[in-house]
Amino acid sequence: MRKSVITMTTAGLALALAACGGQSGDAASPSAAASGSSAPAAKTLDGVKIEVAAKWTGAEQANFEQVLKAFEAKTGAKVTYASTGEDTGAYLGPRIQGGNPPDIAILPQPGLMQQYAKESALKELSPEVQKQLDDNYTPYWKELGSADGKVYGVLMKAAHKSLVWYRDQAFQDAGAQPPTNWDEFVKTAQTIADSGTPPFALCGASGWTLTDLFENVYLSSAGPENYTKLSKHEIPWTDPSVTTALEKIGQLVGKKEFLLGDTSGALQTDFPTCVTQVYGQDKAAMVIEADFVGTTAEESKAKVGEEAKYFPFPKAGDTEPVVLGGDIAVVMKESKGAMALMEFLASKEGGEVWAKLPGYLSPNRNVSPDNYPSELTKKLAQTIVSAGESVRYDMSDLAPSAFGGTDGKGEWKLLQDFVRDPSKVKDIQEKLEAEAKKAWK
Repeated sequence: MRKSVITMTTAGLALALAACGGQSGDAASPSAAASGSSAPAAKTLDGVKIEVAAKWTGAEQANFEQVLKAFEAKTGAKVTYASTGEDTGAYLGPRIQGGNPPDIAILPQPGLMQQYAKESALKELSPEVQKQLDDNYTPYWKELGSADGKVYGVLMKAAHKSLVWYRDQAFQDAGAQPPTNWDEFVKTAQTIADSGTPPFALCGASGWTLTDLFENVYLSSAGPENYTKLSKHEIPWTDPSVTTALEKIGQLVGKKEFLLGDTSGALQTDFPTCVTQVYGQDKAAMVIEADFVGTTAEESKAKVGEEAKYFPFPKAGDTEPVVLGGDIAVVMKESKGAMALMEFLASKEGGEVWAKLPGYLSPNRNVSPDNYPSELTKKLAQTIVSAGESVRYDMSDLAPSAFGGTDGKGEWKLLQDFVRDPSKVKDIQEKLEAEAKKAWK
């Protein structure tokens, strides 16, 4: 999906989650790891070769390889990295069919993990690796990496999607302050509009940005439990909780003066063009999107923390929303060392190695924010840990791609239609439910 590609290519501020994967009975999984947060015992894997495949390139690949080197130095194993290219499924498919998959693969969305689990292409995580999950992560992450009652993987690298970025000068000119709740958010937008600057550059041509907006409002207004149910289509899209979320979004997109280029212009603007409209072109005051906005802002000569600032997505209900997107690590082949590497990545030690490098953020509650090299990642790491069990994964990425991940179809198209006419809440809900029924057959 487009958002996955963008997350991958913004190494400077993209975030990551340490994770683990494997299967029970791996002969190379050190017994010392049973003690919990400790990583595999040193020098137990001399001569063992491990292959890891992921789509990361450039700086993201280089940083991940530094973590792999730390594991090599500790255990004596030799780890080889293979880039899958942008289409991970196309790379892995022939290798799985040929009986030669990589030891560990890092998948761009949970749906692909579910597919491979059904095809019996994955190995269940060992008890030692699962203990790292239990010790270091909330139960939600374990559930996310599970299929049919078995645990296969967890988030490995992610983006923090619950942010609103703003241009500081626009706020100063309007005499506006960053809001803390939804009512203040709407009032701030009006204050900025009254000053002569459109409040929002909406990336409406990139439908995934609208799903991100909906997910934040829904998580906050409906709560984590309903969020999980809707993500599994256990409650219908005609539910009153969806009505509430769409009506709140309508308070923003229903006012043409709030959108740069009004409705038509907003729906013709893609990501990252919307970011450059805020930073560089100085045409709008805010853009609602993830941490990776910071990279595009700095490319537009707006320094993060000075002209390019952000505030947490405002509470639209009782829950402060923290929505993450990212990649799932799984074990695909019985091999010496695969479990040990995944165990290392999920441990406090492995998380701290990665946290000291740019472009990493972990939900591991035992990795202190003090390890992070920038104020941005320190703050975002703290928000994830503080949110605890309320953190949720990107809902559209959990859905069948026909509903949640296809340009011009399903949720992407229908949320664009909603922006065109926010008065048709019930009509959009009925259409969303009809599409969801087809996708979840």
